[in-house]
Amino acid sequence: MWCGSFRLQIFCLLMAVLAVVVLVHNFFQLEHLDDDTVSGSNWITENNVERSLSQTTKTARKPYCGYKQQTLSKSEQAEQESLLAAIQWPKLPNGKIAFVQSTDPAHSDFVIVKPSRFFRVGDQLEVLVHMKDFQGKPKQYGGDYLQARIHSPLLKAGATGKIVDCHNGLYKVFFTLFWPGEVKVSISLVHPSEAIQVLLRLREERPDRVYFKSSFKSGRYSETTECNICLPGDLPVCNFTDLYTGEPWFCYKPRKLPCASRISHSKGGYQKGLLTREESLFFQSDVNIKRPILSSGPDSVIVKPKAFIDSSSIDRAEDSMVSPSGYYYEDQWRSRTHWIHRFNKSDDITKCLQGKVIHLFGDSTIRQWFEYLTAFVPDLVEFNLGSPKNVGPFMSVDLKHNILLKFRCHGPPIRFSTVFSSELHYIANELNGIVGGRNTVIAITIWSHFSTFPVEVYIRRLRNIRRSIIQLLDRSPKTSIIIRTANVQELGPEVSLFNSDWYSFQLDSVMRKMFSGIAVHFVDAWEMSLAHYLPHNLHPKEIIVKNQINAFLSFVCPLQT
Repeated sequence: MWCGSFRLQIFCLLMAVLAVVVLVHNFFQLEHLDDDTVSGSNWITENNVERSLSQTTKTARKPYCGYKQQTLSKSEQAEQESLLAAIQWPKLPNGKIAFVQSTDPAHSDFVIVKPSRFFRVGDQLEVLVHMKDFQGKPKQYGGDYLQARIHSPLLKAGATGKIVDCHNGLYKVFFTLFWPGEVKVSISLVHPSEAIQVLLRLREERPDRVYFKSSFKSGRYSETTECNICLPGDLPVCNFTDLYTGEPWFCYKPRKLPCASRISHSKGGYQKGLLTREESLFFQSDVNIKRPILSSGPDSVIVKPKAFIDSSSIDRAEDSMVSPSGYYYEDQWRSRTHWIHRFNKSDDITKCLQGKVIHLFGDSTIRQWFEYLTAFVPDLVEFNLGSPKNVGPFMSVDLKHNILLKFRCHGPPIRFSTVFSSELHYIANELNGIVGGRNTVIAITIWSHFSTFPVEVYIRRLRNIRRSIIQLLDRSPKTSIIIRTANVQELGPEVSLFNSDWYSFQLDSVMRKMFSGIAVHFVDAWEMSLAHYLPHNLHPKEIIVKNQINAFLSFVCPLQT
């Protein structure tokens, strides 16, 4: 009996010593978690059960930039090179350009070529712009970014122009005259060529100028670390690269918590001190950002009505590259590529959308569509999903007419306040999960949150989305897919460095080329915001959104002609 009791005491003692050893070992590992690099994050296993894998590596990590480490096929590489060549911007002459030698919109001017000639609706109007520096000397090179439109304020009419850089300080602008009456010309310098070179440098060298954060939490303990597509240095990281699309995303690893404890994503902020003192002179609100260029002569022409308007002569073959794609008349957008129905009554929208599921994917500019439709259609009632305000996902339902309207933001990078990690979905993956069909409508916009990154990042994202769209249309060709383009916005010195219209213009040009030739439709939000009389705004006012919705629904429910 004594022997049995002694053996029990020895066993208990050994178990206690073992427990202490395990406790000390775990404590030691917890204290040194920040010395480990965790590779891998959440993904779907073969049986679709979500897990996380942590692989500990002692090797130092080199700076990772996903856009530089893509593996492209020959055709993808050729397309990428072609796209980059298509948006290549003119370079400045060798040597440093002093501010006084940069483009001054106040000294520059434009003239209408043959302003007194007889104009009719449908004619072309040519304008010649002469760029000069702050000393009043003519510029000898191009590369300025201009915006141009014609308009008739009393008619609430407007259209954009096509700008041709002659690379010698002269620019030709061509307008199509769509309506009769007095038509005024407006030309603006958005950025001088010297500022564009700074924007180019920032895009290539400082993709971190907008940074992001993720929160990690376990119990009462939480940590926040910086995240991005590119993370400098050799600190340990959590790899949240999407296994289906290959879209890279990284966060610096928390000191104490595992990568799998990530709970949210948010915008961290904007880097300061990006410019030298000389460079900052190229970004002045009242001097050289979105400043008007005045005419040295008449700034308007009189347009006579066309004797006979043959509606069949209007080009209705949709082409994303047609410019201008339309014009405003009496505050209504008239497309040159498709017939637009006016959905002025909520019943008209209900009739169009009855029995349909509408998916809206993208950023806050397409969230405006969700908000407009939910507010305008009485029977479309938002279902509270408990999502953060302005972030989503959101859902509205009309049970009476069997309508389901959904909005979801695109995956990172996205500069929203706080998005739950579980809601960070990539558009391509969402499209892969949609069956599609004649009662499925999909609208996509993706541009604004990619302006701080090299264009290759955007090309990869569009390539993944395009692949999923093609697959969806292959299995369900009756699915309606609409692409909302970028739009212009108000600019100041700081916004210009992160979200300049020039960045958006370049991305929009890439998007139009990549989706041309595919069975998708385009709502030209770019021209609809640039041609309108209201001030530029990242989130256009309701009258512009209404015209976008009319164009969108006209694709969903086309007029029978």
